[in-house]
Amino acid sequence: MLSGRRIAIIGSGTMGRALAGGLLRSGKVEASQLACTARTRQTAEKLSQALGLLCTTDNVEAAREADILVLCLKPMDVVRACEGLKAKGALGHAPLVISIAAGVSTAALKEALGEGIPVVRAMPNTPCFIGKGMTVVSKGTYASDEHAAVALDIFSTMGRTMELEEKHLDTVTALSASGPAFIYVVLESLADGGVMRGLPRAAAIELAAQAALGAAEMVLQTGRHPAALKDDVTTPAGCTIAGILAMEDGRIRSVLARGIETAARAAGELGK
Repeated sequence: MLSGRRIAIIGSGTMGRALAGGLLRSGKVEASQLACTARTRQTAEKLSQALGLLCTTDNVEAAREADILVLCLKPMDVVRACEGLKAKGALGHAPLVISIAAGVSTAALKEALGEGIPVVRAMPNTPCFIGKGMTVVSKGTYASDEHAAVALDIFSTMGRTMELEEKHLDTVTALSASGPAFIYVVLESLADGGVMRGLPRAAAIELAAQAALGAAEMVLQTGRHPAALKDDVTTPAGCTIAGILAMEDGRIRSVLARGIETAARAAGELGK
């Protein structure tokens, strides 16, 4: 699906670099198909040497040569960048534009880019850096199923992918993109419990992290509901149910669920 298509990654921050590396490692594109831009010449040169691809500081030049533009820019920068590309006439060939900016709607991108430009929003998360990410994409007004499929193919190089309606993207941002930070807090707390009982800190963190990794894989690979998998571990009068009841005393379920609700509201304000 990406064969022969020229891809420009606008913005070479952490996610831009991760995407470039994922695309090259996957073998789905050649280095000659891929270009990226950076804010400074020094960063551009370092990235070019590290990945062996063209990296410049000129967004307009990169956009003019690309069939697909991936905007790896912060929410406060993406609309201004789109307006600049439009003003410089860099979008006359109507490339597919994919934006990872949280909270910036396809309608806002459409207004900044102009009529007829297909737009897809994508929301990846930081585990994409190690190929274990999750990315959700949503089509804009002029984007077709094929455009969505191209976006899914691009982000599949960094982990799992899913397509949902755009109305869900703020919640996706809270659950999937912010979610790793919430999990880190949980992992740290579980490890603290182990340390309190005498475990070395490094051992406690490794045990908590591997338990979380294994539990997550059980959900994904078996397709069973988390509650059913929990019941498999929770034997009558055992230590697991004792620990769960202690956590329930602290309202762990509602606190985590409300955290997602609050983060989703904040995500919706990012693009305003």
